[in-house]
Amino acid sequence: QVQLVESGGGLVQAGGSLRLSCAASGIIFSINTMGWYRQAPGKQREFVARLRPGGSTNYADSVKGRFTISRDTARSTVYLQMNSLKPEDTAVYYCHSYDPRTPEYPVWGQGTQVTVSS
Repeated sequence: QVQLVESGGGLVQAGGSLRLSCAASGIIFSINTMGWYRQAPGKQREFVARLRPGGSTNYADSVKGRFTISRDTARSTVYLQMNSLKPEDTAVYYCHSYDPRTPEYPVWGQGTQVTVSS
């Protein structure tokens, strides 16, 4: 069964750091593209970061230079290291997995809340 479980969210002051984790089961990192998205209150879900099987990454302009996506294959876990956090980073963060063999069935985690106070 394919499943993503996020953790690591919380409340942090502006300028602080958090590391989100996404424990993945039933997913092959050498095939799946892993990503992080976020949704702030009253806004649409937006792309944050992406890590392709070959190791290349993409970031939203708003987080470039502050956030880093990585993976630990042995632990089947994807991370999002978030530094220099800003109040506008406040959102529910979702882990995402895309398997090119089943593009019509992307997998989402349940989300973890990140709140950045000013």
